[in-house]
Amino acid sequence: MSTRTLIALTLSALALFAPRSAHSATWEIDPAHTSVQFAVRHMMVSNVRGEFTKVKGRIQADEADPTAARIEASIETASVDTNNEKRDDHLRGPDFLDAAKFPTISFASKKVEKTGESTWKIIGDLTLHGVTREVVLDMEGPTSPRKDPMGAIRSGAQARTKINRQDFGISFNKALDGGGLVVGNEVQITIDVEVVRASEAR
Repeated sequence: MSTRTLIALTLSALALFAPRSAHSATWEIDPAHTSVQFAVRHMMVSNVRGEFTKVKGRIQADEADPTAARIEASIETASVDTNNEKRDDHLRGPDFLDAAKFPTISFASKKVEKTGESTWKIIGDLTLHGVTREVVLDMEGPTSPRKDPMGAIRSGAQARTKINRQDFGISFNKALDGGGLVVGNEVQITIDVEVVRASEAR
């Protein structure tokens, strides 16, 4: 199977019902070796960084046409971790992510475009805080498949994107005395994903 068919996160739900060709293969995200990280400006002086620690998903790939791959992933909202318990509790609350009301963040691909020898654009729908918006992921990879000590075939890639949290209805903020806001609106997202061929996933 061509490594170029691995393109970030996981299989689109619609693809589960689509006919599969002899060239198709399913890959599962390995949560233990996958991270979804983010960075947001704090008081216009520094970046606060964090991650979501619980992610899962699947990719349906076709070696005959890498751009036909279907990807879907989901994240547990409450798994947000910025290495500060008080701040994490606030992020999980109604001012920001409202994890009790919106327990998952999801992504489903709609289109994949090749942009270079090992770079791609993945266009899809991101559902966050109950709002769905189209986003574009810039992906590098995937790496050449490798067999791990248990015999499973693995590959990996990295994707980046930026969103405006206001677009998803996350508008809580406080004004600074000297101008500006406590929390920036732009959120930079970096995804490092490792996948395992589904028939060999543990």
